[in-house]
Amino acid sequence: MQIDPNRTWKLVEAKLAQETSPKRRRNLELVLAHMKAEARGDIEGVVATLCEKPRYVTHDLPGEAVMNPQGDKDAVRQFYDLTIIQTGAHRLELDCDRVIVDDDAVFTEGVMRMAYPGTTLQAMGHAVDDPEAYYLYEARMGVVWPVDPESGMLRGEETYTGTDGFAGIADRKLSLADIAPLEPDPSLER
Repeated sequence: MQIDPNRTWKLVEAKLAQETSPKRRRNLELVLAHMKAEARGDIEGVVATLCEKPRYVTHDLPGEAVMNPQGDKDAVRQFYDLTIIQTGAHRLELDCDRVIVDDDAVFTEGVMRMAYPGTTLQAMGHAVDDPEAYYLYEARMGVVWPVDPESGMLRGEETYTGTDGFAGIADRKLSLADIAPLEPDPSLER
């Protein structure tokens, strides 16, 4: 498998299993719930982890309002709808190799992999040979997950990307067989 969304939260779960501080456990649980909702394409599940006035910062694209929603949950809903749901790019994995937690935030770092439909890439101006295929976006990414001290909910995400994941994307064709299905989530079976 080239993309396994289930790897996204494995290191967060491992860190949570070792953590004894109630505040830090809460922070990790919020990130875990957020990651799993994102992988399911569950916008309301994502928004449920956020404070009332969230703020997302995409440091690589500071001038693009859609990529930097802030002020209310509707802006975040629009961000996920436009960038993940409508594009069909909801098949994603953040293969974390570092998770750091303190009382105020969680930091995750790893390789972000996303399966972009060829039709979406063509609409974005990328030349691909098969609009019906998927193509692998791959870039090193760090995410700061700040926690609002008043509500105890996530304030949003602050992302840093080390490379352009779209560079050479036309040469990284995928099939659906290259994308692992989501494993059942026992927390949803309650």
